[in-house]
Amino acid sequence: MVNIGNIWQYLALQSPLQSLSGDQLNATKMAVTTYTLPQLPYAYDALEPYISSQIMELHHSKHHQAYVTNLNKALESHLAAVAGTDIAGQIALQQAIKFNGGGHINHSLFWQNLAPAGSEEASPSAAKELVSAIEKTWGDFEAFKKAFSAALLGIQGSGWGWLVKDGPQGGLRIVTTKDQDPVVGGEVPVFGVDMWEHAYYLQYLNGKAAYVDNIWNVINWKTAEDRFLGSREDAFSVLKAAL
Repeated sequence: MVNIGNIWQYLALQSPLQSLSGDQLNATKMAVTTYTLPQLPYAYDALEPYISSQIMELHHSKHHQAYVTNLNKALESHLAAVAGTDIAGQIALQQAIKFNGGGHINHSLFWQNLAPAGSEEASPSAAKELVSAIEKTWGDFEAFKKAFSAALLGIQGSGWGWLVKDGPQGGLRIVTTKDQDPVVGGEVPVFGVDMWEHAYYLQYLNGKAAYVDNIWNVINWKTAEDRFLGSREDAFSVLKAAL
């Protein structure tokens, strides 16, 4: 039987920081990745009347900022735990990194896959190849919207709905993720919809279905097309700008 204490001891011996000098350790600490809140590509009121200015400001400047702040704190603490060969501490921090890191990833993608209603980007005509693939998969565009909306409304509690592409040449699927779990594996997140209450409650109250109906007016199909035609690295490039 494997003893978890032995695993911790083995991992501690493998720690790349165990033999660093004080100066080297300080330099390593200075090199810890620090994330910042990305700027929105539009004004807070740009998505009205479908998403209110009040929601956008709170969602971006408060909720997303909190994920960024807490992620940076967790990463700094994790580095200290690694430096101190504190394996228990490293393990204890995994949930905070997963939750806040996922929140930062998901929201960074979300802001980019929204656009003002009536703009060229918000028209499905800006995503001809993606729409063609959608129609091939679901039969027609309205059937896809119905299936995606049903998936969003089927989320119990908080989470996200995503249209994903399975790898470079893969097909399209609708998936949901719980809480702030991001899309993992080789899938490319074509676009996502936030189904946490903070994304809609101030405006729609308990009318979650109305929020889902209206979100279609502000999907950025140009961004969705770019992600569909690109790679996973292309889709996540927005995160590099938040360093």
